[in-house]
Amino acid sequence: MNTLGTSGVPVSALGFGAAVIGNLFTEVSDEQAHQAVTAAWQSGIRYFDTAPHYGLGLSERRLGEALREHPRAEYTLSTKVGRRLEPSEDGGDDLADGFAVPATHRRVWDFSADGVRRTLESSLERLGLDHVDVVYLHDPDDHGEEAFREGYPALEKLRSEGVVGAIGAGMNQAEMLTRFVRETDVDVVLCAGRYTLLDQSALTELLPAAVARGVSVVIGGAFNSGLLADPRPGATYNYAQASGDVLDRALRIREAAERHGISLRAAALAFCAAHPAVASVLVGARSAAEVQDAADQFATPVPAAFWQELRDTGLLTTEEPS
Repeated sequence: MNTLGTSGVPVSALGFGAAVIGNLFTEVSDEQAHQAVTAAWQSGIRYFDTAPHYGLGLSERRLGEALREHPRAEYTLSTKVGRRLEPSEDGGDDLADGFAVPATHRRVWDFSADGVRRTLESSLERLGLDHVDVVYLHDPDDHGEEAFREGYPALEKLRSEGVVGAIGAGMNQAEMLTRFVRETDVDVVLCAGRYTLLDQSALTELLPAAVARGVSVVIGGAFNSGLLADPRPGATYNYAQASGDVLDRALRIREAAERHGISLRAAALAFCAAHPAVASVLVGARSAAEVQDAADQFATPVPAAFWQELRDTGLLTTEEPS
C-alpha cells in the first residue's frame, strides 16, 4: 500500500474507478456493478474513487452499497466536490453528459465553501457512510478563481477538522493541477489522461513538481478512454474517435508489446505506475471479468527491453520507465 502525500491515507497501487458503474456511455445493471466491485475487492484493490457527477449519483449509491459488505477500516474511498446535484423535472436522459441514466437531477457548478460542504454531505448520504477518506475538487477548469479562493480553503478546513483524511483536485489537464501542487497544501492530485503511453504532458511540470513537493499523483484514464485497451478503427481517444495518426501509434505500440510477450493493456498500466510520483492507477470496469483482467495485466512484469524498443523507434520519448 502507498500513502497519499504525508496524510497517511493508504491506497492500493491499482484502484477502482467507479465512473463506469454510474452507467458511463451505456447501462450497467445493479448486479453487474456489484459484481465488479466484489471482484475488485477479491483481486486486492482497496482504493475506490467516485463522484456525484458519475451517473447523477448512481455511482456513489452503487459503490456504497457494494462496499458495505466489507470492513470500513480496510478500504480507502474518494469522492469529489464542485458539481452539486439539484432535483430536476425536465425529464429525458443524461447522455449529453455521458451517462445512460434518467435526468432526475441537474448539475450546478459550485466551488463555494458552502457548496463544498453541501455536496459532500449529499455524497455521504448516497454512499451510506459517515466519512470519506479523500475529497477532490472536480474539474475546476473554468472555475479556477472560486476553486482556489473558496473551494480549496473549505477542503483544508475539513481536513483540519478531521472530517477527511486527504484533499486534492482531479482534472483532465496538467497545468492547473501543477498550480494546486505548487500553491496549496494538497495531499494528492488526480490526473486523468495526461500521463499515458500516448500523452505525457503531465511530465513537463506536474510530475516533477509533485515529486519536489511530496504530493502524490493518482493516474486516471490510463487507456485514454479506450484506445490503449483495444486499438481499432472507431476506438475512442480522450472521449472522441481517435484520429488516424493516434490510432497508428497505438497499433505500433501494441505490436511492440506483443513482440515482447505482453499485452498493450499491461504496458499501458505499467507505464503509469512506474513514475515515482504515482501512488495509484485507477481503472474503470463494468464487469467482474474486466476487473480481473485489469488486475492480471497490472501484475504482469514488463521487460526493460520493451521500453527501450519504444524509445529506439521514437514511440516513447521519456526516460521512465527504465
